[in-house]
Amino acid sequence: MKTKVMVVFGGVYSSLGKGIVASSIARILTELGNKVSMMKFDPYLNVDPGTLSPLQHGEVFVTQDGGETDLDLGSYERFLGRKITKLSTVTSGRIYKEIIEKERAGGFNGKTVQTIPHVTDQIKSKIYNIIKAEMPDFLIIEVGGTVGDIESIPFVEALGQFRGEYGRDDVLFILCSPLIKVVTSGELKTKPTQHAVKTIGNMGVVPAMLVMRSDVTIDKSTIDKVAMLCHIPVQNIFKSLNLPSVYYLPTELYKQGIHQAIYHYFGLELKSKQNINKWNRYVNRIKNIKNKIKIAMVGKYNDLHDSYYSLVESLKLAAWEYKKNIKIEWINSEDLEKSNANIKNIFRGCHGILVPGGFGSRGIDGKLNAIRYARENKIPYLGICYGMQTATIEFARNVLGLENANTTEIDPNVEHKLFHYIDGRMRLGEQQCVITDKNSLAYKLYKVDMVGERHRHRWEFNNSYIPLFEKAGFKFTAFSNDKEKTVEMAEISNHPFFFGVQFHPEFNSWPGNPDPVFMGFVGAAIKHEKHKL
Repeated sequence: MKTKVMVVFGGVYSSLGKGIVASSIARILTELGNKVSMMKFDPYLNVDPGTLSPLQHGEVFVTQDGGETDLDLGSYERFLGRKITKLSTVTSGRIYKEIIEKERAGGFNGKTVQTIPHVTDQIKSKIYNIIKAEMPDFLIIEVGGTVGDIESIPFVEALGQFRGEYGRDDVLFILCSPLIKVVTSGELKTKPTQHAVKTIGNMGVVPAMLVMRSDVTIDKSTIDKVAMLCHIPVQNIFKSLNLPSVYYLPTELYKQGIHQAIYHYFGLELKSKQNINKWNRYVNRIKNIKNKIKIAMVGKYNDLHDSYYSLVESLKLAAWEYKKNIKIEWINSEDLEKSNANIKNIFRGCHGILVPGGFGSRGIDGKLNAIRYARENKIPYLGICYGMQTATIEFARNVLGLENANTTEIDPNVEHKLFHYIDGRMRLGEQQCVITDKNSLAYKLYKVDMVGERHRHRWEFNNSYIPLFEKAGFKFTAFSNDKEKTVEMAEISNHPFFFGVQFHPEFNSWPGNPDPVFMGFVGAAIKHEKHKL
């Protein structure tokens, strides 16, 4: 059939969870036997979020083909249960960059370049490209920001044009908007949602479906009021209430019949045998989990937990396979550098220590202190990207006696250059690495020789130091599958679980299918659960 397109907008304010709403709809449609693709339109002028601090927009998610993207694409993958590509991410910066490059090359034949039609045409071309490349049954597009934002106007205009070109009955506009509770009276106010519907309608886009966000239960009278004042049928209005887990939302929206409304809108037949029972069984299983283990996350972007969003989700997904919940102990690495820091007390009650990826020198000494504590006290440790590099530096300084060992990222003139540039490029996207030791923890986790994982880093281990490390029990057990043979995995032999990876396994964890690295780490943390720290 012709690809049906749904566009999800957000009204009133940002951080409504419209990405999770879009992802939940995608999960429902996937469970019903459809092929679903997703896109994110981000109105900011950065070409991609690769140069943004995680404290601005959260983590930078990396697609298999090397796209640096918004964290919502990680949610898309986890809910879809499959990998997506750079075709799924579009920013204003990239649109304008492509137009300007074309104009400088004479590609417009002397015409005046304008928002309409040139910017809107470029946006529309991205939609047509993904439909042509992936040929999905459904394409769901999330528009970042909030309805009425000046920077998102070209996207809204382009989508209105797209519906007219593509087919009015083949495009469904959905608005996510909050119902705001007045603290003093307890009344739910619908006026902000009414204004959001009016605002987007004035821009030529009329939503046919509404998903209302609320902290409290929404009664029928409120829904009837919104339906009347927003000119949206009651059967096309749905509730997205606060839930203990984002993975519950597909079940809740399905119970409300959102799939039936979507099928009806597009004139599709819903077969009687189609259901989401498999997803419901997964959700029911995780709902009944009570026991928790505590993992210490030692990072420097802890002020915004979304900086480590995929990491946290990966830990949860792995723990659920063991019928456990995860409690994250957020530890700022700079706090571990203070002279009065009592590291034993800081890590008391933690069953595992994780040092995530990052760039720069800030907080590195605190990470080194955490790693040393984990190594010396036999606490399960996982180092990801920079966390693997700092684990190597800590071992060099405190075991091998190379007191000034470092990475040239921090000290270009250091004597012992453990990590250095090989060719100055950023390694991005999924790349293959070879596990060379079948007696290693790495092979025990993956159970195969060749592993594909996603990377985002510049510095590589200096292989001339390998013999010195391995003589002391620090083993390098996987290398890149190219001529450089750069280190990909490292571990310590006489430790319950001390494992470092140069890549980002958190980008390969999905519900029911967590990455082996997290299965191994969480499993080791559970074994350590009763250890007295």
